[in-house]
Amino acid sequence: MIIAILAALSGAIAVAAGAFGAHGASGPAADWLKTGAQYQLVHVVAALVAIRMEARGPAWLFVVGGALFAGSLYGLAMGGGRWLGPITPIGGALLIGGWLWLAWSART
Repeated sequence: MIIAILAALSGAIAVAAGAFGAHGASGPAADWLKTGAQYQLVHVVAALVAIRMEARGPAWLFVVGGALFAGSLYGLAMGGGRWLGPITPIGGALLIGGWLWLAWSART
């Protein structure tokens, strides 16, 4: 299933970004990498749980939202343009939507 593969790859990226934030970056870049990695990893687990619950919609929001949220922070940490900043809250909104959708899916 493609969503599980993407979630697993997302987890690998998060671990690499977190390690770089802890050992290879400094200042705000290190914080952005650590924050992105933390959110991305949490939402990888959430996506895998959602898949197990057969809630594919929330799983997609967790993976896509995590990629946008964390990816924009990673881009900023690597010196990307300031235009990446506004992407972060879009990813965050998708993550919130995933949690709300998952709650709705689990209501029975």
